[in-house]
Amino acid sequence: MKKMLLTLFALSACLVFAQAQEYKILTTVESIVPGGLGRSRMIENKTEVDAEDFTTERTDGKTSNQREVKRRDAKVDEFSETKLLNFYSLVGINFQNIASNDALVGSRINQLVSEGWELAFITSGVESSAGGDDGEGIFITRYIFKRN
Repeated sequence: MKKMLLTLFALSACLVFAQAQEYKILTTVESIVPGGLGRSRMIENKTEVDAEDFTTERTDGKTSNQREVKRRDAKVDEFSETKLLNFYSLVGINFQNIASNDALVGSRINQLVSEGWELAFITSGVESSAGGDDGEGIFITRYIFKRN
């Protein structure tokens, strides 16, 4: 009886882990440019892509057929683009803009959750030249969702 219960438990665990999961990435790019001159957006891909179509193998560490893969073929044409506000205005950090972006991103996250997506990971980073007269940069965040 114990062996049968253990076997049933193991089979049910395998079924749970065998379910296919689908992932979706939502990206926000928020400009860190004074004066509101930057471009901030929330981007979501709407095109099915197979990474294998753009992947090559190296067998000796040197020989590659990467020249057969064209960058222009990797670009998708269908994506949604939602305008966001820039972090800075003419007088500095604009907290109203940050709160507005939070409302927009939160709205989209809530829509995705209502469609059965679960927020699995968030990763972010900042790019800036950080020089003496640094007036450029972006703050990028990727929200990774999953569903069965």
